[in-house]
Amino acid sequence: MPGRFPLLTDEHIRQPLIKALISDGWDVLRAVDAFPEGTDDEILFEYAARTGRVFVSCDEPAQKIPRRWLREGRPFRGMICWPLRHHRRMSERDFLRAFEDLANEEEPFAWGVRHITPK
Repeated sequence: MPGRFPLLTDEHIRQPLIKALISDGWDVLRAVDAFPEGTDDEILFEYAARTGRVFVSCDEPAQKIPRRWLREGRPFRGMICWPLRHHRRMSERDFLRAFEDLANEEEPFAWGVRHITPK
């Protein structure tokens, strides 16, 4: 069923994007508000999975975690990621639109990970 989902953003996500998501009504928990700075992505991903949040990262090495979890059959809600180079080519409005597009899909995380790319 379409609808917004709660998010956990890692420390690499730009503050203006986080503010825009919150301002737009998204439930966003920043990793730096719940964990010490520099906490390993594995710990953050596990927390997101345990609490039913979608993990959001532009940290390319973090994308290995959900692939491994899928191979191991470990459940998690989902992950949204994009290479940092896309961050420079997209505005906050572009990212918000991409998040809303995902929220309008029937099963946005059927394959576990969704990549955001410039249109």
